[in-house]
Formats: sequence, C-alpha cells, structure tokens
Amino acid sequence: MKILIAFALYLCITTAQADLFDDAAAAYGRADYAEALKWYRLAAEQGDAFAQYNLALMYNKGQGIPQDYAEALKWHRLAAEQGDAFAQFALGNMYRSGLGTPQDYAEALKWYRLAAEQGDAKAQYNLALMYDDGHGTPQDYAETIKWYRLSAEQGHAMALNNLGLMYDNGHGVLQDYVEAHKWFNLAASRKTEEDSRKRSIKNRGIVAKLMTPAQVAEAQKLAKQWDKSHPR
Repeated sequence: MKILIAFALYLCITTAQADLFDDAAAAYGRADYAEALKWYRLAAEQGDAFAQYNLALMYNKGQGIPQDYAEALKWHRLAAEQGDAFAQFALGNMYRSGLGTPQDYAEALKWYRLAAEQGDAKAQYNLALMYDDGHGTPQDYAETIKWYRLSAEQGHAMALNNLGLMYDNGHGVLQDYVEAHKWFNLAASRKTEEDSRKRSIKNRGIVAKLMTPAQVAEAQKLAKQWDKSHPR
C-alpha cells in the first residue's frame, strides 16, 4: 500500500511539473518572457532539469529578466548535475569562455565530456577542440580525431572540416590528401552552415592543388559513399 501511495504521489508531482513546463513553453512561444520565466522557475524549483536548463538560458540571454551569468551558471549546473546533456554542454561553454565564473578549461573539459558521452554532437566537437588546442588537458591528436569523428558522424559541419584538416596536416593520422578532400567536400555540402561551408570550400581547393585528378575523383567518390550511408 505504501508503495502504491508513493507512486501515486510521484505521478502527481511529475504531472504537475509537466504542466508547469508546458505553460512556460507556451508563454515563451508567444514571446511572453516574463510569464515564461515565472513558470520555468516554478518547475525548476521542483527539480525539473529541462526547466532548469531553460531558466538558465533566459538568464543567459536576459529574456524577461536582466542578464545574469551567475544565475545562468547556477541553473545550468543544477540541470547538468541531473545528467541533462544540453545543460552540460552549456556549462562547458560558460567555463571555457569565463561567463559567470572564472575561465576554467579543466571544468569545461569535464562537462563537455559528460555531454559528449551522451552523444551530443556539439559537445563532441568542442571536446575535440580542447584536445586539439591542449586546453584543460595535454594536447592529444588521437583523442582529437576520435571526438571530431564522432561529431562528424552526426553531420556537424565544422567537425567534418576539422577532420579534413587533421588528415591534411597528418595530425593523429597519416597525412592523406584523399581523406582530407573527402571531409572538406562533405563539410562544403552542408549548405545550412554558410561560414563553415565557405571555409571548407577554400580548404578543399587548397588540398586539391596537391592532388592528381584521379585522387580528386576518388575523394569525391568516397564522399558520396559516406553521404549515402549517413542520411541527413
């Protein structure tokens, strides 16, 4: 009987949190930020991780309340400690850039890794950058390649481009212009990411000058094969 009562109470609590979150999302959708903030806060104070994450975003952007990075950090941390990958990624960004807290690459690395291990492509990309630059950890090209590749497998445009750079420069892998061209080609095909697309087109052109026509054709073939096996 006690178990049944506890379960019934749990259902009531989770349903109430869901209702609060729905009210907050609806208010945010109509740009009523003060109302959204109120409902997100109520759900966040009840321990709803996604509400905590969204509340942190509103503090970060100054929506419905003056911008406050310290409060954003606080709510991101509460959500991140519950395992929310979005919050873990956001917390990593704040420690990496020093928003609301002293810059701390080791903390940034920690939170990026937690999000990356949950499959977050942006976190995987940023974790690769940390290993590439040696921030918060000794520079490690093998780890860089690993995390760029995992992010690239999900179609992250800059991960695709940077994987090409690793092959172009022979960092963590044998220098391979065909592989480099392949990854640049794939990054250039991500038309929604215009800045990275332009960069990848430039990189593809540079490496193509070092290749034979047969190698360029092989790289293009490999890129098409990869694209077919990774639907967007």
